[in-house]
Amino acid sequence: MNTAVRNTARLAAAVLRALLVLTLVTGVLYPLLVTGIAQAAFPHKADGSVVRSDGQAVGSTLIGQTWNTRDGGPDRRWFQPRPSASAYDPLASGASNLAATSPKLTRQIEARKKRIAAFNHVPRSAVPPDAVTASASGLDPDISPAYARIQTDRVARARGLDPADVRALVRRHTQGREAGFLGEPVVDVLELNLALRDLHR
Repeated sequence: MNTAVRNTARLAAAVLRALLVLTLVTGVLYPLLVTGIAQAAFPHKADGSVVRSDGQAVGSTLIGQTWNTRDGGPDRRWFQPRPSASAYDPLASGASNLAATSPKLTRQIEARKKRIAAFNHVPRSAVPPDAVTASASGLDPDISPAYARIQTDRVARARGLDPADVRALVRRHTQGREAGFLGEPVVDVLELNLALRDLHR
């Protein structure tokens, strides 16, 4: 065997060893280490922030979902999420990809504003931006406190509840800014609706 062949064989063996070692480290050991740390330090978050009710998984605080009637329309008895370009399908996460200057997006926003104002019996000027615009992921689980507030009277009427009790529920489930200064206050729709269901029992 000449020198060139031996050098090529040694190089190939070294490359193969490096491949096996890096695959073991980055593909097995590192993921196991990170998963172990996450499970020990943040088990609820590591498991997807799943919310359970009466022993059943009913959703996640990280992924939005629809609250519709059997015919597919929004249910008056529940707080509604913001629009979703993916219809809240986790396998089809994404935005509409329409530019802010798109005439199609402008028409969609105007149609949504009209529909949401009529659905909640509020003036169109009271409809906040997140009520008519989808998030980038299409899976945003949160709405603004302003959007939650314009829904309180409609939900209270549909359930025969005192509107003041429903407004107090919204206040209790309004989460402040992260670390006191990051982002905006939000309301998780799933948590709010589960609390609403318990209030109605």
